[in-house]
Amino acid sequence: MAESESQKGNYCNRGKMEENFKMDMEELLEEMEKLTVRAAWMAYDYVAIQTNPDLSNAMQHLEYVFLMCKEQMQKKWQEVLLE
Repeated sequence: MAESESQKGNYCNRGKMEENFKMDMEELLEEMEKLTVRAAWMAYDYVAIQTNPDLSNAMQHLEYVFLMCKEQMQKKWQEVLLE
């Protein structure tokens, strides 16, 4: 009788381990998909920049303007909170 209870416990543990393994594999596959998409976009951006050097300057300017705008929005938000 003790053996059958032990076997049931092993079966339950094995089932949980299998379920955890499947979940881990799904998470890893999702992460790999995200990384693959990022790598593809990086390659696309690299080709675009190599083809048109002005694009790099335009992107840097856009990033600079975005950061300035973000800073101003944060300042305004702080003013609103203080009122």
